[in-house]
Formats: sequence, C-alpha cells, structure tokens
Amino acid sequence: MTRQKKGIYTLILILLVLFYVLVFAFNKLGIINSYGISIIRLVCINIVLAVSLNITVGNLGQITLGHAGFMSIGAYTAALFAKTGVIPGIPGYVVGLLLAGLFACLVGVLIGIPTLRLKGDYLAIVTLAFGEIIRVLIEYFDFTGGAQGIAGIPRVQNFGILFAVMCISVALMFSIMTSRHGRAVLAIRENEIAAQSSGINVTYYKTFAFALSAFFAGVAGAMYAHNVGFIGAKDFGYNKSFDILVMVVLGGMGSFTGAVFSSTVLTIIPEMLRKFAEYRMIVYSLVLILMMIFRPEGLLGRKEFSITGLVNSIVNRSQKKRGEKS
Repeated sequence: MTRQKKGIYTLILILLVLFYVLVFAFNKLGIINSYGISIIRLVCINIVLAVSLNITVGNLGQITLGHAGFMSIGAYTAALFAKTGVIPGIPGYVVGLLLAGLFACLVGVLIGIPTLRLKGDYLAIVTLAFGEIIRVLIEYFDFTGGAQGIAGIPRVQNFGILFAVMCISVALMFSIMTSRHGRAVLAIRENEIAAQSSGINVTYYKTFAFALSAFFAGVAGAMYAHNVGFIGAKDFGYNKSFDILVMVVLGGMGSFTGAVFSSTVLTIIPEMLRKFAEYRMIVYSLVLILMMIFRPEGLLGRKEFSITGLVNSIVNRSQKKRGEKS
C-alpha cells in the first residue's frame, strides 16, 4: 500500500469518527433528539440495503426486484436466533448478523443459479416473484409467527453499533467490488460475450455478485429487526424492493457513494415532509420525477466521489498558486 493510500484511508477514518462524535455531541446537547437519532439509524440500514443492491443492479447490470425478500430472510433469521437466547447481548447480535447474512446468501445462491440465465425484464419479473414467494412462505409457517409476525425481539438501538456495522459492510463491499473479482463482474456488465471469451466464468461471477448482494441484504434485515423489535411479512413486500431500487437509480447505478448519498436523502426527505402529511408523497414523487428528467443517469452516474481526487485537486491548486507567485 502506498503512502498516499494510507493517508487517504486515515483521512476517511478520521472523518467517520468525527461524524460519529458530532452526532453523539449534538444528541447530548439536545440539538438532535431521540427521533432524529432513530432516523439516522434508519439511514444506516438503508445505506447497507442500497449499496448491496447496487452490486447486482449497478456493477453486474442486472435488474432485480426481490431484494426485500433477502432482507426478510435476514430479519427473521436474526430474530429467531435472538429469541432463543443462546448467546445474549452484543456477541449474540454479531452472531445473528452473520447467520442472517449467510442464510440470505445461501438462498441467494439457490435462486441465482437458475434465474441469472435470464436478462432484463424477465429477470426482474422472476426475482419479484421469488420475493413474493418468500413473503408468502413466511406468513404460512408457524415458527415465523405467521401473519402476526415476531414480537419481543431484543432491541439494539445503539447508534454507534449500527454506524460501525454500516461502515464495515460498505467498506467490505467496496473492497470486494474493486478487487479482481469485482473487475470480472464489471467486465460481464460491459460485454458478457467478450468477458466469457476472455476466460471469465460468467455463471460463477454472476452468482457470486448475486450472493454477495443477498448476504448484505440479510445483514441489513437483521439490523432492521433488532432496531424495531417487531417484524411482519408485510414489512418486506414488493414496495420495499422498489424503494431500495429507487435509491440505487437515483444515486447512479454503479456508484457506491451515489447509493450512500441517495439512500440518505430518500430516508430523510419523507420524514422532513411528515408535517405536510396530505402532500408529502406528492412532493416526494415530484422530486423523483424531476430528478429522472434532468438527471436520468442519477446523481453521480457511475462515478465515485473520490477523496483522493479532492486532495489531489487541492494540492495541484496550491502548487499552481506557488508557481504563479514565484
């Protein structure tokens, strides 16, 4: 690792710690109340959901509409594990997150192998159907609580814990998708035939991206279950999948920073408009329509907001000014 990269990573870590300290301080001072903290916790969950879907939709280039199904699997897995009380406290919470992700990943592999042979609208319809099948099965079985759902889930509403899980999840996804495995997935998105002819195992990497996306959707589902303390199958309908997809499209398909920014904005805006209950969905819809008209590629397109580029531009400007003075 070069000295510059170490410096950039250190700067990112400092900014994340600074953000956490500011939120903590504002909460103690009463500037951000408990309701504001609850919205920020929801932002953390939605960031993991949006970034995980961005792997399939943005990096792989396949539209899927069953992401809420994987989220529900993670939520119910973590909830059922927590209710057993085998491992209490934070260690149990961490184990629950891993189990939720692994089980969602397994289901993602089982669904991905047959469905990823399809493309475009056909894949979107099939994944939407699988998401609804998962929801119906959850309501059918007794051990999942049926239509009544599961109540009494041990709550983990510590902002620091959710923020740390979110940062680790996004960092892992970004690292994987910028590795050689991620570049193979991007090659399939650009030209599947050319990628296959160059020796890339298309079936393997499609399934890999789909399973990775499902894993972190399961983790987000577990975070959600422990955050609210009660879950029902209706919380994970197709509308939830569409909401997550809108976050990805608005931020720019293929942009991790775009997904982070758009999920933050689309979580906060509806809450800010709650005072205008009669008109808030109209305003929210108009914002999305205007965005798609004037910026159809999303906020960042496929570009990433780079601190490295920002630092380099500042350094270049300072060097240019010094050269002009001399």
